[in-house]
Amino acid sequence: MKKSLMGSMSVAAVALVLALPALQADAAAVRAGFNASTLPANDDGSTGLVNMGFSVDFFGVVRSQLYVNNNGNITFDAPLSTFTPFNLSTTNRQILAPFFGDVDTRGAGNTPVTYGTGMVGGRSAFGVNWVDVGYYFQSVDKLNSFQLVIIDRSDIAAGDFDFEFNYDQIEWETGDASGGTDGLGGNSARVGWSNGATNSFELAGSAVNGAFLDGGPNALIRGSLNSNVAGRYIFNVRSGTVVPVPEPLSLALVATALLAAGAASRRRA
Repeated sequence: MKKSLMGSMSVAAVALVLALPALQADAAAVRAGFNASTLPANDDGSTGLVNMGFSVDFFGVVRSQLYVNNNGNITFDAPLSTFTPFNLSTTNRQILAPFFGDVDTRGAGNTPVTYGTGMVGGRSAFGVNWVDVGYYFQSVDKLNSFQLVIIDRSDIAAGDFDFEFNYDQIEWETGDASGGTDGLGGNSARVGWSNGATNSFELAGSAVNGAFLDGGPNALIRGSLNSNVAGRYIFNVRSGTVVPVPEPLSLALVATALLAAGAASRRRA
């Protein structure tokens, strides 16, 4: 057996939402490219060390190589075969996880994980594509499409970088060996990062059944962070530290805020 507001809003809150750039709900978040190399179809596999083409400073540890892991993450310290997502806030692993879950690319209809270098905004970048990937055991009735892109920002300072979690489709959240049934329930996916010590982040909805799915309360394709593209979450790393960021914004929250603002305006009129 395998592996062991519809409530009231303050004027300030409405003003904050109105000041944010409009989210492009119809724009694809997953970027083209980053597919020069392929991780052959597998379950729980990883690459060897892969060169990014530039160096990054992640909490004082400078890296120019990483491991691409089939199960929705990359690690800097060692390959990771774990398939049931663990708590990223307590791990000792150095990890960036756009969708830590039991990806299985062996089934017919899957697309193997691809990765490679490219450019974003005229800057060197390295990306990993989990596009049209199924879940354990070789299931393809539901497919996810997401991506990690690491962008060199040495134009600001040596080692500075940005990283993006990009999502176009999330239909499953759990593999059958993680307590799930037909890709749902059980120990569902986690999204976030950790430096393996005292610094970590998990997106709201991590490990919550149904939260990240398309149509869920924390649907990854509807939210955003530091971006006006729905489904794109951008983290800035400066001087080795992830710059503090606001809570991710969902399209549902924006719509509610705008409706509330409009209603208040009509009442005042």
